[in-house]
Amino acid sequence: MLDGHPSPSRAPVLTDGVVTLRPHHEGDVDGVLEQCRDPLSQRWTTVPLDYTRDDARKFVTEVVPQGWPEGRWAFAVEAVDDDGVPRFCGTVELRDEGNRRAEIAYGAHPWARGRGLVHRALELLLDWGFTDRHLRTVVWWANVGNWASRRAAWRLGFSCDGTLPRWLPRRGDLLDGWVGTLHVDDPREPRTAWLRAPVLTGERLVLRPLRDDDLDRVVEGLGDERAVRWLPGVPSPFTAADGEAWLLQQGERAASGSGLGWALADPGTGSLLGFISLRHLHERHDAEVGFWTHPGSRGRGLMTEACRLVVEHAFTDPDRGGLGLVRLEVGAAEGNTASRHVIEAAGFTRSGVQRRSLRMHDGTLADDVTYDVLAEEHATSG
Repeated sequence: MLDGHPSPSRAPVLTDGVVTLRPHHEGDVDGVLEQCRDPLSQRWTTVPLDYTRDDARKFVTEVVPQGWPEGRWAFAVEAVDDDGVPRFCGTVELRDEGNRRAEIAYGAHPWARGRGLVHRALELLLDWGFTDRHLRTVVWWANVGNWASRRAAWRLGFSCDGTLPRWLPRRGDLLDGWVGTLHVDDPREPRTAWLRAPVLTGERLVLRPLRDDDLDRVVEGLGDERAVRWLPGVPSPFTAADGEAWLLQQGERAASGSGLGWALADPGTGSLLGFISLRHLHERHDAEVGFWTHPGSRGRGLMTEACRLVVEHAFTDPDRGGLGLVRLEVGAAEGNTASRHVIEAAGFTRSGVQRRSLRMHDGTLADDVTYDVLAEEHATSG
């Protein structure tokens, strides 16, 4: 029952001409089994790790049908493959929370991922929920780090309002959860830009997006004595957990449109040699540059080359693939001569000193020497 509206007894059939939402049937058992045994499904959902065919059949023939009258409105997603054969693509669901509120949930069969089918399915689901079920607010949850789920919600116009520590249950544990909402009168479109770092190629390095397998090199780089000394706020010792949190932070900046980060990578091996970023991109027409170098890669001029590539990208017009910024700024502690050399070699001009503004790891206060460069200055020097 939803504010006086009886819950449907089974799923209606909804379609946009490409994707169809329909009731589950016996023919979905194999697809459900394949989806629930998939490593990504097991990582990000609560399905049992020893999921069996009997579990899949029970889900299709008992759990879903029995859930509909109780306000758990689950649809099977169907689309045709390249041969025109209908395929099971996953399950999408609205769970009645009362007072014209519902929670959205979704899971894709491996075949359906990356084809835009889940997005279409969720559009149909939300249209039905807001129109037929008269919902006012839909809430979205995901385990922190489930970027695929977050991106799906972002495309639909959901907010991402923060993280609730130890909130989402999974196999006897409580995991940190992202949460967001979509209201009936909200635009069905992203609320912020989701930035993606393009690959930038230099003479001796490649700038690429960060990857999960960069973790060990990140821990080595940010756990190094020089990094701890000159980068305020870096924990010491810097652990693998700190590295995972740092990688998550870079992903958050990209997902919120506030920052872009690149791994400096060896062109041959792909190994991380350092990191460079642009921050505060959503706040104004300029950005702040930040960087650090892995201890095994220092003294080779790699960061200077990386900095020049990022500056070029920042000032290039958007219609040519750049960001179209007009100004960049960067700072370094007075005594950090290595970083200041990189900054000056990359074409930045000293603009001032913020005295005693940096709290260093040993508790002392250091002057922050600030630099900037304008787009027209960069164009002239080039």
